[in-house]
Amino acid sequence: MIRGVGSFLKELLGEIAGEVVLTVIACLALAGLALAFVRGWERSPLVTGGIGGAVLAFLGYGGLELLRPARPGQRRRLAGVTAATFAVAALFVAYAWSCNCS
Repeated sequence: MIRGVGSFLKELLGEIAGEVVLTVIACLALAGLALAFVRGWERSPLVTGGIGGAVLAFLGYGGLELLRPARPGQRRRLAGVTAATFAVAALFVAYAWSCNCS
């Protein structure tokens, strides 16, 4: 019984540590993106807006590919890359939501 409790506590602490690490990484990525956007906007608003729009279009296409029903043999590399990028970005947004850095 003591081994079971010890195993449970070890697993619980590992999950908590993993959550903390992912949250810190997401908060640092969010801060870095915000800083890059502000610095880019100071230099050239047109280029910054264009790059931001391109990134949003890329992520939007990834979200569309994730929601589209799978057709065998039809998924291309770009669709896979955009879907994976969208999934990672959604994961970071979910963890950055609890960042309290506003």
